[in-house]
Amino acid sequence: MRIIFYGNHNKSAPWIAALQAALPGAEIEAWHPGAAPADHAVLWGPPQQLFDEQPRLRGVFNMGAGVDAFLHLKLPPQAVLVRLEDAGMATQMAEYVCQAVIRHFRDIDFYEREMEQGRWSFRKPLARSDFPVGVMGLGVLGSRVAQAVAHFDFPVAGWSRSRHEIEGVRCHWGADQLDEFLAATRILVCLLPLTPQTENILSRATLSKLRPGGYLVNVARGAHVVDEDLVALLDEGHLAGATLDVFRTEPLPQGHPFWNHPKIVMTPHASARTLREETVAQIARKIVAFERGEAIGGIVDTGRGY
Repeated sequence: MRIIFYGNHNKSAPWIAALQAALPGAEIEAWHPGAAPADHAVLWGPPQQLFDEQPRLRGVFNMGAGVDAFLHLKLPPQAVLVRLEDAGMATQMAEYVCQAVIRHFRDIDFYEREMEQGRWSFRKPLARSDFPVGVMGLGVLGSRVAQAVAHFDFPVAGWSRSRHEIEGVRCHWGADQLDEFLAATRILVCLLPLTPQTENILSRATLSKLRPGGYLVNVARGAHVVDEDLVALLDEGHLAGATLDVFRTEPLPQGHPFWNHPKIVMTPHASARTLREETVAQIARKIVAFERGEAIGGIVDTGRGY
């Protein structure tokens, strides 16, 4: 069995070593133009040339949960695209979203500003019932996030394309239930996959339907947000703020209005990083099962985009 690796960075060696240790019987090497044909590929951000030169690939294993980077590429017709499921990312994502929700609810920004100015002041405690949280996208990551937020006694709802049932979460599904979901939400968390149907979904048309004083947490993809609509709604006061971890262009260009907006908290796509040990273990298990003809999780329906 032959496997090629492409990570679009200069740190391939540790990944290849870890994969080799997990799959000692396999021949594994970094992909380069003209590389010998392989059976499987472990990839992050591959070029089309890789697939053009690897027509016999049977398994394409993405080192992440989002596969939008693959949707514009032409894979060999027999190749199965497999995304990462959790691998340590769900806990990280739950941590990140919970801190963003709690930071906003507990007025931490206000207290930080007051302390910086040498002022010792308080605000009246708020009621969690007035801050219902809505999670868009109820896959592995979204479900974990929704349950984690619910543990802090916030009312939590979820919305997804298809029907889900999650304990402690009021679930909505389909286009017909989106407006109802938005109208009941004050803090909106986006964990949707990026597809042609979800691109630009966080626009004035949707964000303006949140409860007054709404707050956005986007940890999915930057292209979900219509940037100018978000800034306008923040400036108009309909939205109280936003925590953004993902952007249309990364790194975020200097001069972008997000940089200096007083109501926006930003991080550099750091909400859930790929963990090498967990990722390699999961991919190796899937490759072994795939070779045995066994069913594996995370197979992507490229028509749906996830």
